[in-house]
Amino acid sequence: MGVCALLRDKFPAIGMERNFSLSHHTTIGCGGSVACSVSPSDAEEAAALCAFLGKRRISHAFLGVGANTLPQDGEMDAVLVRSDLLKGLVFDGNALFAGAGVTGGALLKFAADHGLGGFEPFAGIPMSVGGACVMNAGVRERHISDVVLRVLAVSGGRIMSFSPASCRFGEKMSVFQEGIFVVGALFRAEHSPKEKILGRTADFLARRAALPKGRSMGCTFVNPEGESAGEIIDRCGLKGLSVGGAHVSRIHANFIINEGGTSADVSRLIEIVKEEVLSKTGILLREEIRRLTLQGT
Repeated sequence: MGVCALLRDKFPAIGMERNFSLSHHTTIGCGGSVACSVSPSDAEEAAALCAFLGKRRISHAFLGVGANTLPQDGEMDAVLVRSDLLKGLVFDGNALFAGAGVTGGALLKFAADHGLGGFEPFAGIPMSVGGACVMNAGVRERHISDVVLRVLAVSGGRIMSFSPASCRFGEKMSVFQEGIFVVGALFRAEHSPKEKILGRTADFLARRAALPKGRSMGCTFVNPEGESAGEIIDRCGLKGLSVGGAHVSRIHANFIINEGGTSADVSRLIEIVKEEVLSKTGILLREEIRRLTLQGT
């Protein structure tokens, strides 16, 4: 029995898409396909699914909206677990809970409608709540770690509640990068007039309007302490450098733009940039993007 048929037999009601295209579901627009994607509808189903995949040693990976993600090329006999159906939004007067599949735009709208500030710096960032927790998404002014009270996730097939300390948030890092599936997050409520929230949101959107357009993963590298990765790459004369259909943006050198290239093109370009920067400056750039890796065998 194939992996998709096996999952359909075990989880007859679960959301499933066969021959799932990675190029169609990542912002970089490249990559191959996996046998199927599955979308649990709640924490209990997610826990049962992850436990089953682990027990059967079925190769799998997790995916949010596909930003900051570089998948591999080719066809993979594997399963992609998605959070797209986990879209609950609840405000109890003290805190806001958002499911992992809630997009950044939906989160900001819900918060503004309820007079909740603090989320405006995330305006325009292509993200889901789950992915934002995995990556500790944010900008200079604020990261997800600054507003999280708890994160609900599945680890080892068990539903667990993570405190901010146990999330081990860092610069574009968290414990959830270690094969843990985020179900949702509880956020601190900061009451603010809606007009003020909308004004701040517009300011952050205007700032992002100057970023490069096209298929990308957002910033490719983490900024070294006290420096800009984009400026370092620019000083090394690497703007416009290309491999196949991928090139370093001429607008912002920390962006790699894909115009019909493969994941192999993007990956090779990343390696060349790292090698050139290290050779010319002694700085080893750390990748901000996540490689889509499969668990199991």
